[in-house]
Amino acid sequence: MKSNILTILSIFLFVACQPTVKENKEKTQNSSLTTGQAVTPNPNFQWESATIYFLLTDRFNNGNPSNDINYGRDQETGKLRGFMGGDIQGIIQKIEDGYFTDLGVNAIWFTPVIEQVHGATDEGTGNTYAYHGYWAKDWTSLDPNFGTEEDLRNLVKKAHEKGIRVLLDVVLNHTGPVTDQDPLWPQEWVRTSPTCEFTTYENTTNCTLVENLPDILTESNTAVKLPDALLAKWKKEGRLSEELDELDVFFNRTGHPRAPRFYIMKWLTDYIHQFGIDGFRVDTVKHVNENAWAELYTEAAAAFKLWKQKNASLVLDDNPFYMVGEVYNYGISSGRDFDFGDKMVDYYANGFKSLINFELKTDAEKDYETIFKKYSKLLHTTLKDKSVVNYLTSHDDGQPFDKERNDPFRAANVLLLTPGASQIYYGDETARNLTIEGTQGDATLRSFMNWNELDSIPQTKNILEHWQKIGRFRNDHPSIGAGIHNRLTEKPYAFSRYFSNEKYTDKVVIGLDLPNGKKSISVKGIFGNGTKLYDRYTDTYVVVANQQVELENEFNTALLELAEQ
Repeated sequence: MKSNILTILSIFLFVACQPTVKENKEKTQNSSLTTGQAVTPNPNFQWESATIYFLLTDRFNNGNPSNDINYGRDQETGKLRGFMGGDIQGIIQKIEDGYFTDLGVNAIWFTPVIEQVHGATDEGTGNTYAYHGYWAKDWTSLDPNFGTEEDLRNLVKKAHEKGIRVLLDVVLNHTGPVTDQDPLWPQEWVRTSPTCEFTTYENTTNCTLVENLPDILTESNTAVKLPDALLAKWKKEGRLSEELDELDVFFNRTGHPRAPRFYIMKWLTDYIHQFGIDGFRVDTVKHVNENAWAELYTEAAAAFKLWKQKNASLVLDDNPFYMVGEVYNYGISSGRDFDFGDKMVDYYANGFKSLINFELKTDAEKDYETIFKKYSKLLHTTLKDKSVVNYLTSHDDGQPFDKERNDPFRAANVLLLTPGASQIYYGDETARNLTIEGTQGDATLRSFMNWNELDSIPQTKNILEHWQKIGRFRNDHPSIGAGIHNRLTEKPYAFSRYFSNEKYTDKVVIGLDLPNGKKSISVKGIFGNGTKLYDRYTDTYVVVANQQVELENEFNTALLELAEQ
């Protein structure tokens, strides 16, 4: 990877604004999907209340069909186990179309786009290629199935122009599997046994996740040489001297030993130096000694700070580099410590601002108030100044919430209104099918994005419009994810969220499961009598009287904010 800092075109300055009120309410409620042009990114963005859109790069949108097949990856595969054409250019197209903006998304996390193993494996499910991005072959180059460095540069530029941050999905703990085309990394770099048992710290960190997934010796401080296969590859590509020179500079600057994990850290942080990546989503966190994550964050934060200094006109805000970790089966109720059985580890003290929360998918079965009250309390006590990233469905969770997509409207309410950051998995907002006939294992969760259903199935568009309304409201109001929750009335159910820091104060009132027709919503203690409010869900102005507002419509949701003055 070239180490010179590449210039990104200038971004917009962001100013908070309310959407324009349309004269015809009925037209607004039944209109086609919005274009994103009237939505302005929130300059008061908080990672604690981020709305992160997670997508499989290969399964989202095919922007460049000419790169669909590379390295002879044309063998027949198991159901949904081969490349399907999605790429970086496809993500860019949806950024430009305003799809993410319309949904209120302010960060995008996509599966790894580094060069993957060229061959296929067959573990009893039919041939499988590395379409998912988690089988690294070369951390220093992009896989042509996903796109080019110019594509990635353009993606970050386009995203930043719309106030959307970019999270790179990174893998430190394993290489790709061995195939006919992809040899095993040297034994100084990887272990191939034992297989993890997940009962102690040792047999979770110093082991291989599954058979034929070589585990990087991330605990080792022993200097190692680069694999001959990688050196030969770089030489063939005409960049051997450049890569070696960059490594010399890195190790001389940092003083780190030339141990396996530090090579990979150098390669990963190059993407920050080169493109201005805003954060890392870190894979398989608990399978690596926690000190490695603290070391990665130190290098990443320094790279981000340097990029900001050299690209002052392109900086979105003063937020530091962000890292969220996937500690499999971590739940918010565990607080700061993850229990290995024989050892407790605080990953928040080792580089992570957030951890992915595996608990909401079961909490989602409870009533709204139970969920919201619990999360607000934990985030403002045990996890103060840290956060969790909540999700309901994901790429490798075989027990998601509402797998049959029976109630995508409630899913939106739970995911987008629960305190904390929210992870929308691609197709949550369009009820993409998660039960694909003929698939095995995780493949059923990874079908291609159901764009065609937006045009052919009216209910799909209605679902998306509901997600969009709540998502845009959430983006405009950090209080929803980062603020204090307070129930105002039990029936009809109404609550407030309040957020304040040294620069900014934000408050909203939200009603859910409201009655059809006339409805009264308490705003007591939040908005005073005579205050003009705006209901974003129905595009309606109301005035507070007797510590409440009156609405009359057929909707069961209200999203109340101060009206634009």
